[in-house]
Amino acid sequence: LAAAAAWKHITPEKFYVEACDDGADDVLIIDRVSTEVTLSVKKDIPPSAVTRPIFGILGTIHLVAGNYLIVITKKKKIGEFFNHVIWKATDFDVLSYKKTMLHLTDIQLQDNKTFLAMMNHVLSMDGFYFSTTYDLTHTLQRLSNTSPEFQEMSLLERADQRFVWNGHLLRELSAQPEVHRFALPVLHGFITMHSCSINGKYFDWILISRRSCFRAGVRYYVRGIDSEGHAANFVETEQIVHYNGSKASFVQTRGSIPLYWSQRPNLKYKPLPLINKVANHMDGFQRHFDSQIIIYGKQVIINLVNQKGSEKPLEQAFATMVSSLGNGMIRYLTRNLLLDRLAGFGMRMFIQICFSYFLVDPAGAVLSNQEGVFRSNCMDCLDRTNVIQSLLARRSLQAQLQRLGVLHVGQKLEEQDEFEKIYKNAWADNANACAKQYAGTGALKTDFTRTGKRTQLGLIMDGWNSLIRYYKNNFSDGFRQDSIDLFLGNYSVDELESHSPLSVPRDLKFLALPIIMVVAFSMCIICLLMAGDTWTETLAYVLFWGVASIGTFFIILYNGKDFVDAPRLVQKEKID
Repeated sequence: LAAAAAWKHITPEKFYVEACDDGADDVLIIDRVSTEVTLSVKKDIPPSAVTRPIFGILGTIHLVAGNYLIVITKKKKIGEFFNHVIWKATDFDVLSYKKTMLHLTDIQLQDNKTFLAMMNHVLSMDGFYFSTTYDLTHTLQRLSNTSPEFQEMSLLERADQRFVWNGHLLRELSAQPEVHRFALPVLHGFITMHSCSINGKYFDWILISRRSCFRAGVRYYVRGIDSEGHAANFVETEQIVHYNGSKASFVQTRGSIPLYWSQRPNLKYKPLPLINKVANHMDGFQRHFDSQIIIYGKQVIINLVNQKGSEKPLEQAFATMVSSLGNGMIRYLTRNLLLDRLAGFGMRMFIQICFSYFLVDPAGAVLSNQEGVFRSNCMDCLDRTNVIQSLLARRSLQAQLQRLGVLHVGQKLEEQDEFEKIYKNAWADNANACAKQYAGTGALKTDFTRTGKRTQLGLIMDGWNSLIRYYKNNFSDGFRQDSIDLFLGNYSVDELESHSPLSVPRDLKFLALPIIMVVAFSMCIICLLMAGDTWTETLAYVLFWGVASIGTFFIILYNGKDFVDAPRLVQKEKID
């Protein structure tokens, strides 16, 4: 178990973290000078210490000014999960070990301020969840296949490291098993829980999306896979039903097309995706699916990218790689092939033929295992992917509820109006959470997920979200990517390095050309508003400034990649 809550006591020399569990006497002491971490008891806390309540330690980070302690200061109860309380962390505090910044130069002060802004940016992102008594990082099926030794481990030791977003921040506490109860694994993604009723029978319905911290980042700067086979925007989504002690689970995954490809922003609305022509795609591709098969079993790939236009080469390359690999554990379906399969078998039968689901009775006996997963993807693994995942999950849920006796034979889930509203809104909220974390805005097509049809308001909201995505992807995602890289430990701050990556000067044209374009366009408008007696002279001025503004605009567009906000901390070859 982890400490349920704590008091944080601060003196100029030390941080004291006091566990507030019943009967607990442990106190974690962090020396602010030597950074040493030790265990003690409550009587060692000085009476003069400044005391504040906290709800867990997120970890520590080293920045230019030295070490910082990050703690959870606010939380919100999401619900109870088999008598375990699940919390969302809603606010944090970043505390410096140092009592003064006088040891820093002006440049170091500015860099430290920027790094702190990056940390606070990640901490302000919605979707950090934790439990002090339950392992949120594993599916029900994985937890059922564990040894007694595994059950005795601390939450930090036993956690699936793919989904521990503060793993890097906890590295110092991880090295000392005696302080593990103060180290709280935190999940990033989405969790919702609902108590539902159908036919007068009450059950809990839970949806969990676990976002991987491997190859994490933002939409256009993190695509494809890395050399270890980790896919960008990889999310494991589990749907759980709890009824009369029986528990059922259905798991799906999503992740970027597992090839070496990129799609860097360049001011165009939809940048052209580029497949790396020299990389050994099969090596990374095989690593990816070898690990997926070990963890989940059989794979049914649902590739939802368009089979024409700029997405077509990726679809063809994906299909070719699956065929070349020749692994009988992998099946490949495009959107059209999926529709054909569903027309032939029906959605429910198709899911049962492929994998079934995990089911355990009240006594703990496993009645069925899920033998594989649907791995869905579109370009972003967001909007189209969420729609198809919600459809597959609904069919699996219907089979589970019928087997558990909640639904009568012949009853359809779609006919249960009250539950359908809960179900659709939850999946739409899941779509929004995943989209905000990766693309910076809510998901598109959520009107279809919520109502089953496209609406005029939904189309307007899609247009607005697309506009916001365009701006963020081009003008703020570099900072967002740097923030995530710093938080996850992909970049480590070295205060002794002579050349800070934050001090790289912008190319002069980055500032000059947009200013010229704005001035030229403004002069064009002013000439029209202040037309003189002779239209010939006015027209000449308008043409001059109009050509200048349009010409500058096309120069900027042609050199688009030089005007976007690009990451500065991690070198491109580590991202591409």
